[in-house]
Amino acid sequence: MQDTPASRPLIEDVAARAGVSRATVDRVLNRRPGVRARTVERVLEAAAALDYLSAADVARMQQPEVAQYTFLLPRGGNPYLRLLGARLREIAAQPTPGSPRIRCHFEESFNPAAMAEALRRHGERSDGVAFMAVDHPLVRAAADHLVELGKRVVTLVSDVPNTRRHAYIGLENRQVGRTAGYLMARFAAGRSGSVALIAASRAYHAHGEREIGFLSILDEMMPGLRLTGTREGHDDRDENYHHARELIARNPDLVGIYNVGGSSDGIARALRESGRRILFIGHALTPDTRAALLDETMDACISQSPEAVITTALRALAGAELPAPALPMLIMLRENLD
Repeated sequence: MQDTPASRPLIEDVAARAGVSRATVDRVLNRRPGVRARTVERVLEAAAALDYLSAADVARMQQPEVAQYTFLLPRGGNPYLRLLGARLREIAAQPTPGSPRIRCHFEESFNPAAMAEALRRHGERSDGVAFMAVDHPLVRAAADHLVELGKRVVTLVSDVPNTRRHAYIGLENRQVGRTAGYLMARFAAGRSGSVALIAASRAYHAHGEREIGFLSILDEMMPGLRLTGTREGHDDRDENYHHARELIARNPDLVGIYNVGGSSDGIARALRESGRRILFIGHALTPDTRAALLDETMDACISQSPEAVITTALRALAGAELPAPALPMLIMLRENLD
């Protein structure tokens, strides 16, 4: 005889046999947190004994749930961030048994309200979130909200300090700026004139720290050089191109440009068109900066490995303790390119 609807076990039957509430059974069966391990086992044993769940279903529910991590990166034309996103999507498309599920989304990072909303929306549906964003009260509040919900929160490339985030994955950016300044001073070799900075936005904590570090070296080691100005190009190659053209045209004594952010190809284009030999230090080894190093438009590129960023971020999201800083600084020159 087939079971009639009245003879099939109900969730109330499982609760009665396990000696728990219906709500507790519901939490166990939907794998929601907040139930002790022994209680979970009692509920699953009761469900199996009553044939509410099959043996295969019970075995599946006894396996650790696969973690879900979300990466949020700034939308735009920054080649390094596109490279990072492409690598994340490659990993997501080829999961290994037991590996976390990874999602990567590009969001409007220069709009703090939009980024904060994206953090809450994606983070609440994930076990952990890794993100790069401007340092803003709305973003800080969203990050802290996720921590309060028990989510792992990690910042990438540019930190959002004064939050309860669990880890920052990136370089020590004041040291990065000082390194760029030191390279500029050594390459300038006693020349006098002006230098310029182009950043994505000072709202990025990393870019503000790099600028501070660079200017401290300017005071210490480059008495013959003066800062002619800092521009914000929002990691857009066309904006960077127009800023660089203007700086070159207005400053006949321009000795060097330090691109604090990304999208160096726009600056390299302006330098090539000018025909002048102007020192150029930038960030992130990507196809465009590699080409600029090879043709000597760019003198040095300070970088961090995308693979190392991803691997270290995944470790941090899983709860591993990390050294500080978590990543090595790479200084790429024409002669040490692979």
